[in-house]
This record gives sequence, C-alpha cells and structure tokens, in this order.
Amino acid sequence: MDPEALLADWREKYAEPTAGWDFSTFAGSIETDDPPWSYDDLARSALAGATSALDIGTGGGEVLLRLRDALPADTLATEGWAPNLPHATEALAPHGIHVVPYDSEHDELMPFEDGRFDVVLDRHESYVAAEVFRVLRPGGAFVTQQVDGRDFEETHALFGGTPVYSHVTLETFRAEAETAGFVVEDGREWSGTMRFADVATFVSYVRMVPWEVPDDFSVDRYADALLAMTEHDLVFTRRMFVLVCRRPGP
Repeated sequence: MDPEALLADWREKYAEPTAGWDFSTFAGSIETDDPPWSYDDLARSALAGATSALDIGTGGGEVLLRLRDALPADTLATEGWAPNLPHATEALAPHGIHVVPYDSEHDELMPFEDGRFDVVLDRHESYVAAEVFRVLRPGGAFVTQQVDGRDFEETHALFGGTPVYSHVTLETFRAEAETAGFVVEDGREWSGTMRFADVATFVSYVRMVPWEVPDDFSVDRYADALLAMTEHDLVFTRRMFVLVCRRPGP
C-alpha cells in the first residue's frame, strides 16, 4: 500500500475515541501470552467472606463486572482518568457500585476513612501503599497486578527515549508494601510476548495505553519509524507482576 495511504489509515485509527479498557475488539489481530496466575482468581479468593471492597482505577468497570457475583453489596470503585468516569459510572451504577474520582498521582489522600474496606483490588493502576494500608481494616487483603516498567521495552529502540517507569518492579513495590506495614503473601513476576497483526493494530492499541510509547507520540511525528515497522514482525515483550498483601490484624 502507498505510504501516504498507510499513514492516513493510521491517523484515523489513532484518533478513534477510547472508552474504558475493553480490548475485546483486538481479538484475532493480537496474539498474547498470559501470566501463569489468574488475577480474577486471586481477587475472588480475597473477596471470599468480605463485606466491603474497593476497586482502584476501575477503568470502564470491565474487570470489576467480571467479578460481580463475588462482590459484597458494599463495593466502591475509583477512577482517575476523566474520560473513563462517565463510562464507568454508567456501567457500574446498575449494580449498585458508586465510582469516586481519585487519581493517586495527584491526590494526596484517598477519599475514604481509616479501615473502611475488607478488600482493596487494583489491576494496573498506580497507588500509594501507605494509603491502601490506611483504608484497609486490620486483617484486610490487597491484591494488585501491575505492568512492569520494562514492558514493551522494544519501543525505545523503535522510537527513542528512555523508560519512564523503570521504578515499577516487583522488588520496588514489595519493599514499599512492607514499609507501609503489609505482610506480602504472594509476589510473582512474569514476561511473555505480544504479537500484532500489523502496524494499524499497533497504533490502535497504543492509543489506549499511551504510556507504552513516547509522550509526544503521533503518527506524523513517528511516521518513518512506523513505516519501517511494516518490514518486521511486530513482537513485543510483556512484563507483569502480582502482589497479594494483608494488613496484620485479626
């Protein structure tokens, strides 16, 4: 295909609006390995017997809704990205789940009282370990799955720049949890691969996860690099880790 036609298609893909974190539209165009643990299973185990729960960074509520049969009646969620708030509210309100605006990178304190929750869940959202510890009751559980800061490291060779989140590692997050007072019951890390069918799929994907590419990323700014990608297999390294923690107490 003519390069200008490719660039026009990619611009259109990158400009598509995003809502939540629903990646089901990529079925068939992205092949990905999965970590050896199941976040849903870990969350369900923590939720067993809980009377209150909080989901940090719920996105559009997609993952939380997968767990709805295990959630206690007293369940809240937070979301810090403004475009996701109305989507999450619309999705979760019919299930009695209120979404509270909260961004851990800008808000010093979580808007909840001490010991408010039995369980705090977090899938791929930043957090402050001391704040999570504070809002958990003694004996409460915290389950978090995080994207390692070295995820998609191949993009640095393609587009230049250096990793922004190199501090996001299992070792660092485990140490922060323990410093906050948590007992770490499980901590595992994993790496695998993600393969894209074509550059259009890659561009559409990174519009939803912009931290995987440089802050100044656009199709036009990185046109040469994107065009060069059409000559290669589009395989990237995925890295994740999981932590299951408990606040000491009865």
